[in-house]
Amino acid sequence: MQDKLSFQDIFDKGKEILKKSGITCFDTDAWYLLEYATGMGRAEYFLKRGETAQEKIITKYFSLINTRASHMPLQYITGSQEFMGVDFKVSPDVLVPRQDTETLVEYLLPFAKGQDILDMCTGSGCIAVSLLKLGGAASCTAADYSEKALDIARHNARINGVDINFVHSDMFTNITGTYGIIVSNPPYIKTSVIDTLMPEVKEHEPLMALDGGQDGLSFYKIISREAKNYLKPGGILAVETGYDQGRQVLEMFKESGYNDVCARKDLSGNDRIVAAVMP
Repeated sequence: MQDKLSFQDIFDKGKEILKKSGITCFDTDAWYLLEYATGMGRAEYFLKRGETAQEKIITKYFSLINTRASHMPLQYITGSQEFMGVDFKVSPDVLVPRQDTETLVEYLLPFAKGQDILDMCTGSGCIAVSLLKLGGAASCTAADYSEKALDIARHNARINGVDINFVHSDMFTNITGTYGIIVSNPPYIKTSVIDTLMPEVKEHEPLMALDGGQDGLSFYKIISREAKNYLKPGGILAVETGYDQGRQVLEMFKESGYNDVCARKDLSGNDRIVAAVMP
Protein backbone atom coordinates (compact mmCIF):
# COMPACT_ATOMS: atom_id res chain seq x y z
CA MET A 1 0.00 0.00 0.00
CA GLN A 2 1.33 3.43 -0.94
CA ASP A 3 2.35 5.89 1.76
CA LYS A 4 0.44 9.01 2.83
CA LEU A 5 -3.03 8.06 1.77
CA SER A 6 -5.60 10.63 2.79
CA PHE A 7 -9.02 9.82 4.17
CA GLN A 8 -10.48 10.77 0.80
CA ASP A 9 -7.97 8.50 -0.96
CA ILE A 10 -9.01 5.45 1.03
CA PHE A 11 -12.71 6.30 0.72
CA ASP A 12 -12.40 6.57 -3.06
CA LYS A 13 -10.46 3.32 -3.22
CA GLY A 14 -13.04 1.62 -1.02
CA LYS A 15 -15.83 2.69 -3.37
CA GLU A 16 -13.87 1.40 -6.34
CA ILE A 17 -13.31 -2.02 -4.76
CA LEU A 18 -16.97 -2.43 -3.83
CA LYS A 19 -18.18 -1.27 -7.25
CA LYS A 20 -15.94 -3.80 -9.01
CA SER A 21 -17.25 -6.51 -6.67
CA GLY A 22 -20.83 -5.85 -7.74
CA ILE A 23 -22.02 -4.17 -4.55
CA THR A 24 -25.05 -2.15 -5.62
CA CYS A 25 -24.83 0.55 -2.93
CA PHE A 26 -21.03 0.75 -3.14
CA ASP A 27 -20.89 4.47 -2.34
CA THR A 28 -23.13 4.25 0.73
CA ASP A 29 -21.52 1.09 2.06
CA ALA A 30 -17.99 2.46 1.59
CA TRP A 31 -19.02 5.50 3.60
CA TYR A 32 -20.62 3.52 6.44
CA LEU A 33 -17.50 1.38 6.73
CA LEU A 34 -15.27 4.47 6.78
CA GLU A 35 -17.46 5.94 9.53
CA TYR A 36 -17.26 2.63 11.42
CA ALA A 37 -13.48 2.36 11.03
CA THR A 38 -12.69 5.97 11.98
CA GLY A 39 -15.56 7.08 14.18
CA MET A 40 -15.87 10.22 12.06
CA GLY A 41 -19.20 11.68 11.08
CA ARG A 42 -19.67 13.39 7.73
CA ALA A 43 -18.92 16.89 9.01
CA GLU A 44 -15.61 15.78 10.54
CA TYR A 45 -14.73 13.84 7.39
CA PHE A 46 -15.17 16.90 5.20
CA LEU A 47 -12.88 18.84 7.51
CA LYS A 48 -10.22 16.12 7.58
CA ARG A 49 -10.57 14.35 4.23
CA GLY A 50 -7.26 15.72 2.95
CA GLU A 51 -5.34 14.64 6.04
CA THR A 52 -3.15 11.52 6.00
CA ALA A 53 -4.90 8.48 7.47
CA GLN A 54 -3.05 6.45 10.11
CA GLU A 55 -1.75 3.08 8.97
CA LYS A 56 -3.92 1.20 11.49
CA ILE A 57 -7.00 3.01 10.16
CA ILE A 58 -6.06 2.16 6.57
CA THR A 59 -5.53 -1.49 7.46
CA LYS A 60 -8.80 -1.71 9.36
CA TYR A 61 -10.77 0.05 6.64
CA PHE A 62 -9.59 -2.13 3.79
CA SER A 63 -10.14 -5.25 5.86
CA LEU A 64 -13.76 -4.15 6.28
CA ILE A 65 -14.04 -3.25 2.59
CA ASN A 66 -12.71 -6.64 1.49
CA THR A 67 -15.17 -8.39 3.78
CA ARG A 68 -18.04 -6.40 2.27
CA ALA A 69 -16.68 -7.15 -1.22
CA SER A 70 -17.28 -10.84 -0.44
CA HIS A 71 -20.99 -9.89 -0.14
CA MET A 72 -21.12 -10.23 3.62
CA PRO A 73 -24.05 -7.97 4.60
CA LEU A 74 -22.94 -4.59 5.90
CA GLN A 75 -24.98 -5.06 9.07
CA TYR A 76 -23.14 -8.26 9.97
CA ILE A 77 -19.84 -6.44 9.56
CA THR A 78 -20.80 -3.53 11.81
CA GLY A 79 -22.88 -5.77 14.07
CA SER A 80 -25.89 -3.47 14.17
CA GLN A 81 -29.00 -2.35 12.31
CA GLU A 82 -31.46 0.42 13.05
CA PHE A 83 -35.11 -0.62 13.18
CA MET A 84 -37.98 1.69 14.14
CA GLY A 85 -35.38 4.24 15.21
CA VAL A 86 -33.86 1.74 17.67
CA ASP A 87 -30.43 0.11 17.40
CA PHE A 88 -30.30 -3.69 17.34
CA LYS A 89 -27.39 -6.09 17.48
CA VAL A 90 -27.33 -8.49 14.54
CA SER A 91 -25.16 -11.43 13.51
CA PRO A 92 -25.35 -14.23 10.92
CA ASP A 93 -27.53 -16.08 13.45
CA VAL A 94 -30.47 -13.76 12.72
CA LEU A 95 -32.05 -12.06 9.74
CA VAL A 96 -31.16 -8.41 9.28
CA PRO A 97 -34.27 -6.40 10.31
CA ARG A 98 -35.88 -4.82 7.25
CA GLN A 99 -38.18 -1.95 6.44
CA ASP A 100 -40.90 -4.42 5.39
CA THR A 101 -41.07 -5.60 8.99
CA GLU A 102 -41.35 -2.00 10.21
CA THR A 103 -44.65 -1.95 8.30
CA LEU A 104 -45.86 -4.83 10.49
CA VAL A 105 -44.79 -3.10 13.71
CA GLU A 106 -46.34 0.21 12.62
CA TYR A 107 -49.64 -1.56 11.98
CA LEU A 108 -49.66 -3.06 15.49
CA LEU A 109 -48.43 -0.06 17.51
CA PRO A 110 -51.90 1.51 17.93
CA PHE A 111 -53.20 -1.79 19.37
CA ALA A 112 -50.21 -2.71 21.54
CA LYS A 113 -50.76 -0.61 24.65
CA GLY A 114 -51.57 -2.79 27.65
CA GLN A 115 -51.61 -6.00 25.62
CA ASP A 116 -49.90 -9.31 26.29
CA ILE A 117 -48.03 -10.16 23.09
CA LEU A 118 -46.57 -13.34 21.60
CA ASP A 119 -43.87 -12.82 18.97
CA MET A 120 -43.42 -16.09 17.10
CA CYS A 121 -40.13 -16.61 15.19
CA THR A 122 -38.63 -13.62 16.98
CA GLY A 123 -35.13 -13.73 15.43
CA SER A 124 -33.29 -10.59 16.55
CA GLY A 125 -36.22 -9.64 18.75
CA CYS A 126 -36.81 -6.43 16.81
CA ILE A 127 -40.61 -6.82 16.74
CA ALA A 128 -40.95 -7.72 20.41
CA VAL A 129 -38.61 -4.99 21.61
CA SER A 130 -40.29 -2.35 19.44
CA LEU A 131 -43.81 -3.21 20.58
CA LEU A 132 -42.74 -3.04 24.23
CA LYS A 133 -40.51 0.02 23.96
CA LEU A 134 -42.61 2.07 21.55
CA GLY A 135 -46.08 0.60 21.90
CA GLY A 136 -46.43 0.24 25.65
CA ALA A 137 -47.36 -3.44 25.59
CA ALA A 138 -47.99 -4.94 29.03
CA SER A 139 -45.82 -8.01 28.42
CA CYS A 140 -44.21 -9.97 25.63
CA THR A 141 -43.26 -13.59 25.11
CA ALA A 142 -40.86 -14.15 22.20
CA ALA A 143 -40.24 -17.61 20.76
CA ASP A 144 -37.72 -19.05 18.33
CA TYR A 145 -36.37 -22.47 17.43
CA SER A 146 -32.80 -21.15 17.22
CA GLU A 147 -31.00 -20.86 20.55
CA LYS A 148 -28.40 -18.62 18.91
CA ALA A 149 -31.10 -16.26 17.69
CA LEU A 150 -32.57 -16.16 21.19
CA ASP A 151 -29.17 -15.15 22.58
CA ILE A 152 -29.11 -12.18 20.19
CA ALA A 153 -32.70 -11.28 21.05
CA ARG A 154 -31.95 -11.41 24.79
CA HIS A 155 -29.06 -9.01 24.24
CA ASN A 156 -31.31 -6.64 22.31
CA ALA A 157 -33.89 -6.70 25.07
CA ARG A 158 -31.20 -5.85 27.66
CA ILE A 159 -29.66 -2.96 25.74
CA ASN A 160 -33.10 -1.51 25.09
CA GLY A 161 -34.27 -1.86 28.67
CA VAL A 162 -37.29 -4.10 28.14
CA ASP A 163 -38.27 -7.32 29.89
CA ILE A 164 -39.22 -10.15 27.54
CA ASN A 165 -39.97 -13.79 28.30
CA PHE A 166 -37.91 -15.74 25.77
CA VAL A 167 -38.95 -19.30 24.96
CA HIS A 168 -37.07 -21.92 22.96
CA SER A 169 -39.86 -23.50 20.99
CA ASP A 170 -40.59 -25.27 17.72
CA MET A 171 -43.44 -22.92 16.81
CA PHE A 172 -46.16 -23.32 19.47
CA THR A 173 -44.78 -26.50 21.09
CA ASN A 174 -43.61 -24.82 24.32
CA ILE A 175 -46.07 -21.91 24.37
CA THR A 176 -48.56 -21.50 27.20
CA GLY A 177 -51.12 -18.86 28.11
CA THR A 178 -53.24 -16.58 25.95
CA TYR A 179 -52.41 -13.28 24.29
CA GLY A 180 -54.09 -10.15 23.02
CA ILE A 181 -51.75 -10.03 20.02
CA ILE A 182 -49.85 -12.78 18.22
CA VAL A 183 -47.37 -11.47 15.67
CA SER A 184 -44.94 -13.29 13.40
CA ASN A 185 -42.47 -12.72 10.60
CA PRO A 186 -41.95 -16.40 9.77
CA PRO A 187 -39.74 -17.95 7.10
CA TYR A 188 -41.62 -17.53 3.80
CA ILE A 189 -39.23 -18.03 0.88
CA LYS A 190 -39.97 -21.03 -1.33
CA THR A 191 -37.22 -23.63 -1.03
CA SER A 192 -36.66 -23.58 -4.80
CA VAL A 193 -36.21 -19.81 -4.84
CA ILE A 194 -33.49 -19.53 -2.20
CA ASP A 195 -30.65 -20.27 -4.64
CA THR A 196 -31.79 -17.35 -6.81
CA LEU A 197 -31.53 -14.77 -4.02
CA MET A 198 -28.75 -12.21 -3.88
CA PRO A 199 -25.48 -13.52 -2.35
CA GLU A 200 -25.88 -11.38 0.78
CA VAL A 201 -29.03 -13.34 1.61
CA LYS A 202 -28.49 -16.89 0.36
CA GLU A 203 -24.83 -17.15 1.45
CA HIS A 204 -24.92 -15.30 4.76
CA GLU A 205 -28.37 -15.03 6.34
CA PRO A 206 -29.63 -18.07 8.31
CA LEU A 207 -31.37 -20.61 6.08
CA MET A 208 -33.62 -21.59 8.97
CA ALA A 209 -35.10 -18.09 8.96
CA LEU A 210 -35.63 -18.03 5.18
CA ASP A 211 -36.96 -21.42 4.07
CA GLY A 212 -40.74 -21.53 4.13
CA GLY A 213 -41.01 -24.94 2.49
CA GLN A 214 -41.95 -25.99 -1.04
CA ASP A 215 -44.73 -23.41 -1.41
CA GLY A 216 -43.34 -20.86 1.05
CA LEU A 217 -46.47 -21.23 3.18
CA SER A 218 -45.49 -23.97 5.65
CA PHE A 219 -45.30 -21.70 8.68
CA TYR A 220 -48.48 -19.79 7.84
CA LYS A 221 -50.36 -23.08 7.84
CA ILE A 222 -49.13 -23.81 11.37
CA ILE A 223 -49.88 -20.28 12.55
CA SER A 224 -53.35 -20.28 10.99
CA ARG A 225 -54.20 -23.61 12.59
CA GLU A 226 -52.66 -23.16 16.04
CA ALA A 227 -52.67 -19.45 16.89
CA LYS A 228 -56.38 -19.61 17.78
CA ASN A 229 -55.45 -21.81 20.76
CA TYR A 230 -53.42 -18.94 22.23
CA LEU A 231 -55.40 -15.84 21.21
CA LYS A 232 -57.86 -14.17 23.55
CA PRO A 233 -61.35 -13.46 22.15
CA GLY A 234 -61.04 -10.30 20.07
CA GLY A 235 -57.26 -10.71 19.93
CA ILE A 236 -55.26 -9.76 16.84
CA LEU A 237 -53.20 -12.12 14.69
CA ALA A 238 -50.80 -10.30 12.33
CA VAL A 239 -48.07 -11.71 10.08
CA GLU A 240 -45.61 -10.44 7.52
CA THR A 241 -45.84 -12.16 4.14
CA GLY A 242 -43.86 -12.33 0.94
CA TYR A 243 -44.79 -9.74 -1.66
CA ASP A 244 -46.87 -12.28 -3.63
CA GLN A 245 -48.35 -14.31 -0.75
CA GLY A 246 -50.85 -11.92 0.79
CA ARG A 247 -53.96 -13.26 -0.95
CA GLN A 248 -53.09 -16.87 -0.15
CA VAL A 249 -52.48 -16.18 3.54
CA LEU A 250 -55.62 -14.03 3.70
CA GLU A 251 -57.74 -16.89 2.35
CA MET A 252 -56.02 -19.31 4.72
CA PHE A 253 -56.96 -17.17 7.73
CA LYS A 254 -60.54 -16.82 6.52
CA GLU A 255 -60.88 -20.58 6.09
CA SER A 256 -59.54 -21.07 9.63
CA GLY A 257 -62.43 -19.03 11.00
CA TYR A 258 -60.81 -15.72 11.90
CA ASN A 259 -62.81 -12.52 11.61
CA ASP A 260 -62.02 -9.19 9.95
CA VAL A 261 -59.22 -10.66 7.84
CA CYS A 262 -57.42 -7.97 5.86
CA ALA A 263 -54.20 -7.35 3.92
CA ARG A 264 -52.08 -4.20 4.22
CA LYS A 265 -49.53 -2.97 1.72
CA ASP A 266 -45.90 -1.95 2.19
CA LEU A 267 -44.33 1.25 0.85
CA SER A 268 -43.83 -0.42 -2.54
CA GLY A 269 -47.53 -1.18 -2.87
CA ASN A 270 -47.21 -4.93 -2.32
CA ASP A 271 -49.34 -6.88 0.13
CA ARG A 272 -47.04 -7.25 3.15
CA ILE A 273 -49.22 -7.80 6.20
CA VAL A 274 -52.18 -10.06 6.80
CA ALA A 275 -54.13 -9.43 9.99
CA ALA A 276 -57.18 -11.05 11.54
CA VAL A 277 -59.24 -11.03 14.72
CA MET A 278 -60.06 -13.97 16.98
CA PRO A 279 -63.84 -14.49 17.23
